[in-house]
Amino acid sequence: MLAAGCGELGVGGVRPAPGSPTRAQVEELLDRVRVVAERTRPGGYQRGCGSGEACVFGPAWSDDHDGPDGHDGCDTRNDVLAAQLTEVRFRPGTRDCVVVAGVLIDPYTGERVEFTKEQARRVQIDHVYPLAAAWDLGASAWAPDRRVRFANDTATNLLATTAAANQAKRDATPAGWLPPRAENHCFYAGKYLTVAVTYDLPVTAADNAVLHDIARTCP
Repeated sequence: MLAAGCGELGVGGVRPAPGSPTRAQVEELLDRVRVVAERTRPGGYQRGCGSGEACVFGPAWSDDHDGPDGHDGCDTRNDVLAAQLTEVRFRPGTRDCVVVAGVLIDPYTGERVEFTKEQARRVQIDHVYPLAAAWDLGASAWAPDRRVRFANDTATNLLATTAAANQAKRDATPAGWLPPRAENHCFYAGKYLTVAVTYDLPVTAADNAVLHDIARTCP
């Protein structure tokens, strides 16, 4: 997804957050994404990988995939923290792999968060297009290696965010959840649609309506 300069005000005088796409870019993605009537519930979704669990997207934060940052010797969570935090510090002896400190500007809330290893739970990693929603809307038919890649796609589908934002979002799609700050809506819409188009996942009719409304607010 291409980023806009974001110097212009959107509809209603809201200035989109840095990195937000333009209206034209969001509408181009909307023209390409598939739309379905509603989210189906095929069943069978089990994220856990414990005894007797289906582990449908592979072990959490696995480095064993062929996507971005795969097989680089660092787990996916640390890859995201290293890429998306500023003032990053690494644990000595880990070859710049284990992040122990940094600063997050939350892409959903705009909040500035000091990350430390001692309080690591304050910063969580969100799947922009939630895993459960992806399962319901097509990923249940994918090959296992494609699901593992999707769950660990640091370039497209993962964002570091606050625990509160991640837990509020859960597995909701745009019709059920939007970032609490209107300034971040264009950014989120562009990210969500980019994932959907990249992986040929659909949006629901309700999501489509919400995303069209957001597009009209982008400069």
